[in-house]
Amino acid sequence: MAIMQGETLVTEIRQLDQKGSGLAVVWRENELGTPKKLKLTIPRTLPGEKVRVAVDRPEKRRTKAIPEEILKAHPERILPPCPHFERCGGCVWQHWAYEGQLKQKTAHVKEAIAAQGFDPALVRDTIRMDEPWHYRNKMEFTFAPDGSLGLHEQGNFRKIIPLETCLIAGKEMVEGAMEVAAWVKERGLKGYDKDKHEGLLRHLMVRQSFATGEMMLALFATEAPDGDLEEAARDLSERIGRKFPQVKSLLWLENTQWADRTQAGKTHVLSGRDFIYDEMSGYGYRLWFDTFFQTNPVQAQKLVDLAIEMGQPKKTEKMIDLFCGVGTFSLPFADRVGELAGIEIVETSIESAKRNAKDNGISNTYFLAKDARKGIDEVLESFGKPELLLLDPPRSGAGGKVMRKIGRARPQRIVYVSCNPDTFATDIKELEPFGYKLTAVQPVDLFPHTTHVECVSQIVLK
Repeated sequence: MAIMQGETLVTEIRQLDQKGSGLAVVWRENELGTPKKLKLTIPRTLPGEKVRVAVDRPEKRRTKAIPEEILKAHPERILPPCPHFERCGGCVWQHWAYEGQLKQKTAHVKEAIAAQGFDPALVRDTIRMDEPWHYRNKMEFTFAPDGSLGLHEQGNFRKIIPLETCLIAGKEMVEGAMEVAAWVKERGLKGYDKDKHEGLLRHLMVRQSFATGEMMLALFATEAPDGDLEEAARDLSERIGRKFPQVKSLLWLENTQWADRTQAGKTHVLSGRDFIYDEMSGYGYRLWFDTFFQTNPVQAQKLVDLAIEMGQPKKTEKMIDLFCGVGTFSLPFADRVGELAGIEIVETSIESAKRNAKDNGISNTYFLAKDARKGIDEVLESFGKPELLLLDPPRSGAGGKVMRKIGRARPQRIVYVSCNPDTFATDIKELEPFGYKLTAVQPVDLFPHTTHVECVSQIVLK
């Protein structure tokens, strides 16, 4: 039973929600003496902890509370190393020892598949990162109206937390971002105000290949870099070129849309080219500002290796790569099968996949720009039945219609790469009536200090 002291409550964390915050329940009496339940969401807490929290609206049934004091700490609680942790929305678990994070992610995957009737013993322990810091090869920062550069506040997309560092981004990427931030302040440039829909600078995207070292800095603005801005853009190009020779692509991208996304109507190359070169699994890739590519290259390599191990590709076989993107899995598999067909709805990704295959001397691939549901029908008709099928859908999953089409196509083996254990579990449930059996699930930690976990699974036709 929690003790109410005005708007201060003492309670115990029962479990965590999908965003990594603690959940607690407070029972108290209303004016009539009737017990009333108050559900609390408490960020930066861990299961079993006893905490004192401040509640702004205790009369509500459900509300968010701010932890004021940890009265009984979880044994795996640690001091978060980042100075921005309590406010920045980039990470949610820096206060949890890494081993505890991994156990929680394994438990999440087991719970998700058990909820659909699968044996949780099929889930292996989550593969850890040897060095779980500075692992991201791409970051998207946002400008506040005063020109400060940072990330959104936890749970508040209207407020930007100015950053001095970021412990999950590559070190050189952070240095490049801070140089752009200094340039903005020196020039007195304004950020974009989302409420008033006015201002110049919206976002800064930084991406770097950990393999080649090449870096891209992409500035998203509401105006072109000409007129009064021409001299400022030239100054930026000169100082970046002088201090960061690894920047092979410095872009100014016009975005006049109201939507708060890193999109562009027109691209201006301030220096270098409009893409950078990256490598994975021994294959070269070209990355544009809008190219989807795994953001943790160290762990992504483990995903590819696991997929090959579970897929058991053979030179005599045909394969379909569903949701193939730019060919992250397609290229390594294409060298191991007879023919490969890739399907992806984003046309620019398909063009990149074709170009990447050509750049790497791979000629046994066929790529189709179509949504998965229609694309699989077209490929099956022209390409024939595959012995092996790999799918790597978005967080929303492939969906029942696509999974049933896969079941009717009857590939001998399916490799499902997932970034959402819950949609993964509901998707593979659709395959059971077609005679498929889940044989292995391997979680991989691509995003330390966040709730996200990737999985590679093996599904075979009985």
